[in-house]
Amino acid sequence: MNLLLLCVLLCGSVAAFQAGLPPSRSSLRLHSTAEATEVAAAPAKEELLPRDRYVATNRFTVRPGREAKFEKRWAERSSRLASLDGFRYFHLMRRVALEDEENSGVDPLASNDPFGNYVSFTIWAEKKHFNAWRAGDAFKEAHGGTSLFAFVTTMVSSAMVLKGAPKPAFYDGLLQQSIVPESVPETVDGWRSVEADGATILPAECFVACNQFFVPGDNAAAFEQRWKNRTSKLKECDGFVSFGLLRRDVKAKGHGISPMGAEEPTYTSCTIWKDRAAFEGWKSGAAFKEAHGEKKTEGEEKPSQPPAPLWSKPPVPVFYEGTLVISSPDGA
Repeated sequence: MNLLLLCVLLCGSVAAFQAGLPPSRSSLRLHSTAEATEVAAAPAKEELLPRDRYVATNRFTVRPGREAKFEKRWAERSSRLASLDGFRYFHLMRRVALEDEENSGVDPLASNDPFGNYVSFTIWAEKKHFNAWRAGDAFKEAHGGTSLFAFVTTMVSSAMVLKGAPKPAFYDGLLQQSIVPESVPETVDGWRSVEADGATILPAECFVACNQFFVPGDNAAAFEQRWKNRTSKLKECDGFVSFGLLRRDVKAKGHGISPMGAEEPTYTSCTIWKDRAAFEGWKSGAAFKEAHGEKKTEGEEKPSQPPAPLWSKPPVPVFYEGTLVISSPDGA
């Protein structure tokens, strides 16, 4: 089997300038006055929300029938993630359908999605903590790079399990909400100690509900403000773990990172629940209806029409079971 490793280099752009005769002083004064008047009259531009967390993901397309082997590799990897500065939360996600039973192992898209049926999902307190991990020895240990033999072994094993290369994607975590867990899964030297036989998938330890949004850049600030102003009582719901509105970090650089295509979402809402029953309870409860209605001040009439959508096409819901959960004592 041939192993194909692709490396995409970012191309720089060159700006072109045109030279002309210098303007007169009077024309400069007129031009400057007109500019000042225009700036003063222009409305203040909405700014994007500040980042609360930094979220690093890697998307994998696992070959049919190799899911348990893939999860076994993750269970047995060498990692001290939980001991690193700025670490908040991790789990490995496998895509599922709501109509399938828990731990069914059935991928609703039959591994045809080019962006993967498995996702590794790590929340960092700040982007600097992620950068420190990626540049340090802990990253090399976790990715089999401590020796040439270990690296080659990892690559060959990946080619047998995966369909294509992993696809990293990074996000600014906005409007972060999370609870302080009553207890956290036990780790050994910073990683979970879980029995995996390579024949049976690992048990689900949480349920993840995502909604993918395709928002043009011109609408980004308004989209974020709409989320900021909505009513949310997630923390009051039984089984709630964490929520974040993920804004794709299109400026991220590094090995294996490709420019984001138009077919990829620019925003993803990501809610982590203790289990699927907790998600279903929220979905059928009053908190769901309130969160998806219009927020209005006292005495204000409810608008007859919902606000115009800010996305270029309808959102796409995606659901996952999370396993190998690791959490800081403070939660996500």
